[in-house]
Amino acid sequence: MAKLVECIPNFSVSRQSDPAVFQELVDTAGSVPGCAVLDVQSDGDHNRCVFTMVGSPQAIEEAAFRLTAKATERIDMTKHKGQHPRMGATDVIPFVPTMDMTVTECVALSKRVAQRIWEELKVPSFLYEDSATSPDRVNLAKVRKGQFEGMPEKLLQPEWAPDYGERKIHPTAGIIAIGARMPLIAYNVNLDTSDLEIANKIARAIRGSNGGFQYCKAIGVMLEERNIAQVSMNLVNYEGTPIYYAFEMIRALADRYGVRIIGSELVGLTPAKALLDCAEYYLKMEGFDCRKQVMEYRLLDRE
Repeated sequence: MAKLVECIPNFSVSRQSDPAVFQELVDTAGSVPGCAVLDVQSDGDHNRCVFTMVGSPQAIEEAAFRLTAKATERIDMTKHKGQHPRMGATDVIPFVPTMDMTVTECVALSKRVAQRIWEELKVPSFLYEDSATSPDRVNLAKVRKGQFEGMPEKLLQPEWAPDYGERKIHPTAGIIAIGARMPLIAYNVNLDTSDLEIANKIARAIRGSNGGFQYCKAIGVMLEERNIAQVSMNLVNYEGTPIYYAFEMIRALADRYGVRIIGSELVGLTPAKALLDCAEYYLKMEGFDCRKQVMEYRLLDRE
């Protein structure tokens, strides 16, 4: 069976903020033979877009480089504003093993891409998650701390030399986090309040770094167009911290502050099992086995 790898690069631009640049990125991703663009998400408040691509290791490697080259050419971080933490025009490039691929192979892929980006584009990078060269670099939030504006000073600290590149950011494209990781779910919960501090308090309570759910990273975000606050999350292990864990805890904490959940959203794609686990939980299904009882799984098993 052919090897497949998933790549979910994040760029510091949105369809809303700059539709021309956004479309150029979409066109660039679609121009690489063997790379299938499954989804492109754009958010104006975050001023960020997220691509979900699947293909052969060679095709994904080429697509990641071409997208980074286009972002480096067209996105000026000195002018960027947005709710989401960011440190580069191409902010993060994760590689996820999908079919007949191992994490070790994805680590090697991440290093090849990082080296080529430095050699040809002169954009430095940190390796993170399973590619990290030290425990301090595993957590993306810790790597990104300081963001674009604080990164020049951060890179001068002894422990924060880039894994690839010199101790200075690209003047307009910043620096990138590149690495291999297991599937991550980007999941957001919207509240019926314009009080951002409530979302921040809930985020602090549920994120692992503050003693909450081990595999949850969370921040409060203001959605200006809708005038509502959002708890924005990355669930880095959906079995260790299922979606319904996060949802129910946010609902309980929101009730404490007198607000309600008005909706939630997924950014990009998610493993089917993560949503089936929610169905099993809320429907109180007994003895449920998704491999045997979900039609699509049975059909795939027959192929």
